[in-house]
Amino acid sequence: MSNGDIFVGEVIGTAILILFGAGVCAAVTLRYSKARASGWVVIAFGWGFGVLAGAYTAAPLSGGQLNPAVTIGIAVDTGKWDKVWVYLLGQIVGAMLGAVLAYLVYLAQFQANVRKEGTTEGTADEPVPTLGVFATIPEIRNPVANLVTEIIATMSLVLPVLAFGLTKGLGESGTTVLIVSLLVVGIGLSLGGPTGYAINPARDLGPRIVHTVLPIPNKGTSDWGYSWIPVVGPLVGGALAGLVYNIAF
Repeated sequence: MSNGDIFVGEVIGTAILILFGAGVCAAVTLRYSKARASGWVVIAFGWGFGVLAGAYTAAPLSGGQLNPAVTIGIAVDTGKWDKVWVYLLGQIVGAMLGAVLAYLVYLAQFQANVRKEGTTEGTADEPVPTLGVFATIPEIRNPVANLVTEIIATMSLVLPVLAFGLTKGLGESGTTVLIVSLLVVGIGLSLGGPTGYAINPARDLGPRIVHTVLPIPNKGTSDWGYSWIPVVGPLVGGALAGLVYNIAF
């Protein structure tokens, strides 16, 4: 794979991933969305389908890694680091592009970013927080616990992804990406409650940058004080998964 193919594949694939993922978060979160308040299961499957569409699209060009944690895990296992920077650059650019596209899809809902709540004096406008559409937010803010959650959840993604490569039938049938997509759904349902399961530094960092710069009414904070956890945690988890895989398999 050439550097150009890798970059283009990761940009397109990661953009599709984030379009679906941020899109389902917007659908569930924003006022005047037909899917509003449809719940965590919908979000988990939306992200899983995003992995499915993005990885299958990118696979012919780049292999469809779409996640710096996966890229680092593979590099730790194989010792091949020469193309890692191309994958990471494509993933960050793609994540930012996907976040912008999701914003454009829900532009009218973002512009109507207020919630009517009854008061004793009539009605009051309260902005609907929007950061959760783009990036992760911990349910309980505890840096150590949040970091541990992201490390374990990412290992639960990257280690099986590496092991799937040993299952010959999956590769020959073309169903590896489907299984990984279901794995992402499972991680969301089982391990996503504490932090929102970033498990992908590009998935969190790129859209958080976009949230910072977009002219979203009443958008609130981009919470940069927390932003290092969904970057460092998945990178550590990916590296540990690659190390464990290399030793055990």
